[in-house]
Amino acid sequence: MNSSEQGGADDGRWAAYEVVEGPLGPVLLLVTPRGLAGVVFHARPEVCERFLARAAARLGVRPARDPGAPPLAEAIRQLEEYLSGARREFSLPLDWSLLPGEAGFNGRVLRELAASVPFGSVVGYGELARRVGRPGGAQAVGAAMGSNPLPVVVPCHRVVESDGGVGGFSGGLETKRRLLALEGVLPEPLF
Repeated sequence: MNSSEQGGADDGRWAAYEVVEGPLGPVLLLVTPRGLAGVVFHARPEVCERFLARAAARLGVRPARDPGAPPLAEAIRQLEEYLSGARREFSLPLDWSLLPGEAGFNGRVLRELAASVPFGSVVGYGELARRVGRPGGAQAVGAAMGSNPLPVVVPCHRVVESDGGVGGFSGGLETKRRLLALEGVLPEPLF
């Protein structure tokens, strides 16, 4: 993929995206040469436009629709396998460029989450805060989950409230419940 096709400078920067339909509705996936950079649920046209404009400003290159881009094709394949129950973990390079302050607290929290909370398990907001050295930082962990540019791949849906509530999720609570049911943490919805 050459950068002039992507609307970027001739410096090797590019970004490609595709919107895929699945059991949770349309999902946008965005990749760069560094890896998967964005996952967006409920990717209706207006949602995609807002996300792609923010991504272009942050990345310095306009994302182009290119489902055949090799890293994007692999991300699509792995997401489809996960949603069908055939995959338990993702093995994709990740580009954290869309995470504000990626080296700060939010980045530490999300990297800890990705490394230590496997398929079929959950962790409380407070416990995750403790793991990154900030006891009492449950609300800050919640904010970190809200800033996650890679939901599902970096499994913020596995972070729950200490009282048994499911907590929030950028893709919506129904999507979070369905993901937790897919992983066997919650029962399948009746309808």
